[in-house]
Amino acid sequence: MKNETYNKLAAIYKDKANWKNQIDFTGSCLNAGDSKVIGKAIWILGEMGFTFGNLVQPYVKDIADFLTSEDALLRERSLNALGRIGRTDYKLIDSYFENIFSLSNDISEKVRIAFIWACENIATNFPELFESKMNYFAVLLDDSADRVRIEAPEIFRVIGKRKPEYVKEYIPKLFELSEKDRERVVRIHALGAIKASGFIKKS
Repeated sequence: MKNETYNKLAAIYKDKANWKNQIDFTGSCLNAGDSKVIGKAIWILGEMGFTFGNLVQPYVKDIADFLTSEDALLRERSLNALGRIGRTDYKLIDSYFENIFSLSNDISEKVRIAFIWACENIATNFPELFESKMNYFAVLLDDSADRVRIEAPEIFRVIGKRKPEYVKEYIPKLFELSEKDRERVVRIHALGAIKASGFIKKS
């Protein structure tokens, strides 16, 4: 039964023209009792919410409840979904915005990456929300996981492009990463963040 439901969700995801008609079914799958099915439903609701935020609104609290799940996949997917929904309409996730930051130091590197990615989505249209939040991301510039460090400079790029004053104090650290980090992609992303913020000329 769970495979049947998962496959139906996969088909729904591909059939974007009918998303409006499938929101309630997808929302009902949040109670499926199987993490794979629930994770798929959360992901799809997030993508649906990017386009049909008001229609997904009844399920936002249920999605946010998974931020505290013992299952790392569900914490990750909850972040992803809130980021996508909040990118279009921050008001829909306003009540859960602060909760997102509790996962910035999650034990799972995939969850920490999802935290950054969710914030990038929200910051694209609502950068002012992050004026007092930049230290959360500064810590992640020194994360033990390479994949997290690869993603971390990207939030400085997204915010720096819109609110360069928010990232100014972190430019020396980004310069250091752009020149010395062992990972080539970290170096590239750090330099991209500096350029987007306008603190050096674009080549």
